[in-house]
Amino acid sequence: MNPHDQFSALLQGPAPFLALAPMQEVTDGAFWTLMHHYGGADVYWTEYFRVHADSTPEKKIVEAIRRNTTGRPVIAQMLGNDIPALVRTAKLLQQLPVVAVDLNLGCPAPIVYRKCAGGGLLREPARIDAILGALREAVDIKFTVKTRVGFASVEEFDTLLPIFARHSLDALTVHARTVAQSYRLPVHYDLIRQAAMTMPCPVIANGHVCSAAQAQDLLTQSHARGLMIGRGVIRSPWLFNQIRQQLRGEAVTLPTGRDVWRYIRALWDSQASFDKPEHVQCARMKKFLNYLGEGVPAPFLHQIRRVQTAAEFQRICAEFLDHDRPMTLEPVPVPSPESMYHSSEA
Repeated sequence: MNPHDQFSALLQGPAPFLALAPMQEVTDGAFWTLMHHYGGADVYWTEYFRVHADSTPEKKIVEAIRRNTTGRPVIAQMLGNDIPALVRTAKLLQQLPVVAVDLNLGCPAPIVYRKCAGGGLLREPARIDAILGALREAVDIKFTVKTRVGFASVEEFDTLLPIFARHSLDALTVHARTVAQSYRLPVHYDLIRQAAMTMPCPVIANGHVCSAAQAQDLLTQSHARGLMIGRGVIRSPWLFNQIRQQLRGEAVTLPTGRDVWRYIRALWDSQASFDKPEHVQCARMKKFLNYLGEGVPAPFLHQIRRVQTAAEFQRICAEFLDHDRPMTLEPVPVPSPESMYHSSEA
């Protein structure tokens, strides 16, 4: 089955599908390859292509698309607000082996939203309407959007949904927080359900998925077609397969401390820059360990954030992870399934 047919089949069901969320400077091609060794996602989103009047698609992301070793479909994500530049870039991206073009309407980084891109566009619904209309006309393959539920308030979602519904999207990913929340709780999962019940296209749930049981409950309660996970699978690359086990009614297998340590070593190898000083390599690893460390008992993360050498890095990992005890790797706090569907006004 070719990638386009693969993605179409995932959107049509019947089983929920799992996607790797795009996270800038983290979920690169090397990370896709490593994730695939642990079962991986059903679909991979690229890091976003920055689009402006003079932009060209970033070579590193293009290379990741061309060298995709997972055998799974890839979706190219764009971030920007200049309609002619977005249309031009979308046409270029369609020449690559991707199954869809995605527009980022959710990035909460201040350096992005202050330029009215990513989540910043949610403050301008009319501008979103114009961008989506132009892109839907320019994209001959599948066209998708990843959004948050509003910029400052969840009430904004009622204005955004009809705009999304007008433009024949092939899928809508909803990260159930506002831009202003960044990654703080609560997560408004009830708005994913609202989108799934009202949108004419499949809806993908995104936001703070940390365990297989929670994932199953979110899929059941929200009626989402699939799940997109970022930080949760950086923390635990086993999570995708754990969710599959949960959905099949099987016992969920947990990694041991040594399994986690092996994953960290594999991360180091996949991200290594042998021509750079050790402190630069350690800094690169901290982009991943900032997430993984949330699932390891304190003071692991406190210590790892201060390392400057490979030897120091390995010593701390050995101290906390050289054991055969199972680890959930779940961060604290984790919303319980029964508390996930609070009122949006809570």
